Amino acid sequence: MRIERLDFSSSGDGMPGLYAAHRAGRTQGPGISLRHFRVSVERGWSAGRCEAWVARDAGQVAGGYALHCPDADNTHVALIRTLAVLPGHRRRGIGSALLEHAVGRARSEGRRVMIGEAVTGGPGASFAAARGFSGAAEEARRVLDLRTADWPGLELMRDSAARHGRGYSLERWAGPIADHHLDDMAALLNGMNDEPRGDLDIEDRRWNAAQVRTVDETTSEAGLFVYTMIARHNATGDPAGFTRIGVDAGERDGWASQLDTCVLRPHRGRRLGLTLKLANLAWFRACEPDIVRLATWNSTSNRHMLDINEAMGFTVLDIWNRWQLHV
Repeated sequence: MRIERLDFSSSGDGMPGLYAAHRAGRTQGPGISLRHFRVSVERGWSAGRCEAWVARDAGQVAGGYALHCPDADNTHVALIRTLAVLPGHRRRGIGSALLEHAVGRARSEGRRVMIGEAVTGGPGASFAAARGFSGAAEEARRVLDLRTADWPGLELMRDSAARHGRGYSLERWAGPIADHHLDDMAALLNGMNDEPRGDLDIEDRRWNAAQVRTVDETTSEAGLFVYTMIARHNATGDPAGFTRIGVDAGERDGWASQLDTCVLRPHRGRRLGLTLKLANLAWFRACEPDIVRLATWNSTSNRHMLDINEAMGFTVLDIWNRWQLHV
């Protein structure tokens, strides 16, 4: 067995092999297309250095990992985007060798914390715990079945919530972010720093218009089509909150993902989060009738957002831990 670095410009079997190993470890929830996976491995979702390595057994890709080292903020962190071994090659020490290699790469990049994720109670969690990682944050993945959702009830809920948010207007767009919205989106994304982080040794992420444009371009390259809705304070013109739903255009499996939702502090207490999510969901459903399930992630300590999702009819699919190792 040997471990070799992926050449992102190569058309060989390395990236498809890593993709196959990654998919083999994900048994439920939205799928991910090869295009989406490739872009996330090669570019990440924030500024930084990305690399990937594969283990070969008898010349064939047996597994691998992807590592992202942010360089705009959290420069002490190395993120494991995936670490997976194909089923036919497991229990041969390949996963352990890959992790040891990843730790070495993180140290060589001057990182002191490595962070990854695994479903609670699954083999990935056992693997992480046995190798010194600690569970630093817990997230619940919930699903809303759009075929059985209580649409009349959701419409009444939206009307009720909207009455609490008088003085605000909703704006929406599908696809890339226009230039005149970049500063607004930077301000709104900075509000995501209020999300509970558990015991993760991470810092706030600092957004600006240039970073928003870069991530938006990466999103398009990955084949993700995003429906965005923002709330704007009528009196000041300031952005107040936002929500987004994304569809992987290369993986038409009936799933979509509820992405970030945030209301900025000065505008909370007016049920804007619920208003935004319900209005965006109704618009999304009209635009994407083939989507039958919507998945969302939330910290298990984010009681406010959990209450919103449960009121909408989301039910728990599984629980995940973010695992942390000081290297």
